[in-house]
Formats: sequence, C-alpha cells, structure tokens
Amino acid sequence: MAKYLITGAAGFIGSWLAHTLVEQGEQVRALDNFITGQRQNLVGILDRVDLREGDIRNQDEIGAACEGMDYVLHQAALPSVPRSVKDPEPSHTSNIDGTFNVLEAARQAGVKRVVYAASSSAYGNQPGFPRVETMVPQPLSPYAVQKLTGELYMQTYWRVYGLETVCLRYFNIFGPRQVPDSPYSGVMARFILQMLRGEQPTIFGDGEQGRDFTYIQSAVDANLQAVQAPAAQVAGQVFNIACGERHTLNETYDVLAKLLDFHQPAQYGPPRAGDVRDSLADISAARAAFGYDPKISFEEGLRRTVEWYRSQYTAANEGTGV
Repeated sequence: MAKYLITGAAGFIGSWLAHTLVEQGEQVRALDNFITGQRQNLVGILDRVDLREGDIRNQDEIGAACEGMDYVLHQAALPSVPRSVKDPEPSHTSNIDGTFNVLEAARQAGVKRVVYAASSSAYGNQPGFPRVETMVPQPLSPYAVQKLTGELYMQTYWRVYGLETVCLRYFNIFGPRQVPDSPYSGVMARFILQMLRGEQPTIFGDGEQGRDFTYIQSAVDANLQAVQAPAAQVAGQVFNIACGERHTLNETYDVLAKLLDFHQPAQYGPPRAGDVRDSLADISAARAAFGYDPKISFEEGLRRTVEWYRSQYTAANEGTGV
C-alpha cells in the first residue's frame, strides 16, 4: 500500500484522484484550503482519507502534510485565466509560491515522486498544430506564466536535487464535480448548468475556437500511470494529457443542447483577454512513456457529464421544493 498526498484534494481533479486511489486500497492524505475545493466532493470516502485543511502557501502546513508520503499528486492551484488577468497576485502566490513550497516539503520529507498538474495554456497562440512538448512556450496570461513556472521548478528539482518530478499538461479537462456556477468555471460545466436552468449561455468570441476537450478519467489515468512509470522514462519530463482531437465551442454547444433538449441559440460576447484561440495536442510522448490512452471519447464524456449534472440539479431542486 503506497501513501499518497493529494494537494487540492477537494477540487475537481483532486477529488477524482482521491476516490480512485481509495477504491484501489491506497492510503490517501488529502490537503485543501477549501477556497475553491468543496467537502462534498469527498463524500463517500471522508472516513477513509486523512483530510487536512491547509494551504500550500503555508510552509509548515505543506511540510507536515508531506511527512511519511511516498508520492505527491500536486493539483492545488488557484485556477482560471480570467481570474489571473483580473487579479494576478492571489494566483501568483498560490501557483508559484505554493508550488515551490510543495517541492521543498517533498524534498525534505524524502518523497519518491511529485506529479504536477501543468497547463496547456503554456503554448499560447503560436502557430503549429498539434501542440508538441518540444515547442517553445508562449504564455498569454498570468495563469499560464504561473503554471509554466511550476514546470520549470519541477524540472529543476529533478536536475539539482534528484527529486523525481513529472509534469502533465492538461488540455481542457471536463466531467462530473467541476464547479459550474462561478464566473471562472470551465465552459462545459457552465454551459450545462445554464441550459438546465433554461438560461441562454454566452460564447466568448465567434465560437469557432477549438479545444482538445478531455474527460476527467483520462487525467486520473495519466496521474496514476506517471506515478508508476520508470524514472528513466518520465522524471523531469513534460507530457501533454488530452484526447488528440479538436472540437469547436459551437460544436460543443450543439451537442450539449441536443443532449439536454435545449432549443435556444447561444449568445456571443467579445473574446476574453488571455484566452488561447485553439488547442490540439500530440499525445504520442505520454503514450510512449507510460502507456497513456484516453479511453472515453468526447461524445461519451459529454453524455456522462450531462447525466451527472442533471441528477445533481434535479436533486437540488427537489431539496428546495422548486
């Protein structure tokens, strides 16, 4: 039985990792400051995890959390490109200072490996598709700079201190438990909730911008595979985690509207500062290094996600008598 620390364990991806590891019989320590994470995401496993309310920006709290751990799955961050553009300082301290604290704590605790949630936003709007890890990053937002800085720190701690690190560049992860009702929510979750409420969603831009939408199970699989892969194949490396397919926001809107029997057209707003126009990943490096293989298609992922949000929305309405 391995011992895992998951930072940001009450968040979207962190909670999926926690549930999966507990179901596999692993020992899980869950750390979250509950600024964006939610305790309800851990319902069903709360009695089987060592849940600690703490902040990666606090050296003592992350230091104590790393003690005795074999692996750290570092998911904690203050996410969102628009949030970082509007107010860059909080995301800077969380995403850069916090990541440094995680690495220092892991190094001092003798952790075997740190797997880091990096971001495809590092690529920016440079020409050339699909995105390959060897491309020179061209970040467009404070958030993208912060996540890229985390990658560089991860690689440096491997080269200088011998701490095994793996960076996974997530491409537009979606699925159940993603927060749908924040101005900084992912587009998929936001569209679904608005359609369920009968509200007309807004697409920022012309809707022809493409995304490599990736179902949450693929991100979970990638983390666990990256933990187990031989160091010679992954340590100090960066890998794209995606499906290797491009779908426009207009296409995504139409599929969701059909699944939800929603008949209103989208309304359109101006493009948002810092947003990447298009994304499409080459996933061959992850496939070669640790057998990464996204098994849930875009359409199936959408269907599962819609079913989950529909059940949650129905339950919430029943609970309030709506």
